[in-house]
Amino acid sequence: LFSSGRIVDGILVLMAIEAIALILVRKMSNKGIATVDLLVNLIAGMALLLALRAALTGQGWQAVALCLIVALIAHLLDITRRWTAA
Repeated sequence: LFSSGRIVDGILVLMAIEAIALILVRKMSNKGIATVDLLVNLIAGMALLLALRAALTGQGWQAVALCLIVALIAHLLDITRRWTAA
């Protein structure tokens, strides 16, 4: 599971299911995390997981770095949105 990166694939599927469920709850009840805020947060986490998958499967440092840059951008956007909302 680990050397093939399949563990990360499983976690990503669970995160996608979580995102869909939370978005549906938001639409049905008008309560919960705003969709944009949820997606920005999940993108940061997913990008970190993709960096882990790239490292586990022996992809080049460029793939790992690209995933980490995407995670950083999403994280900074998430913090900016939270900072201005507070």
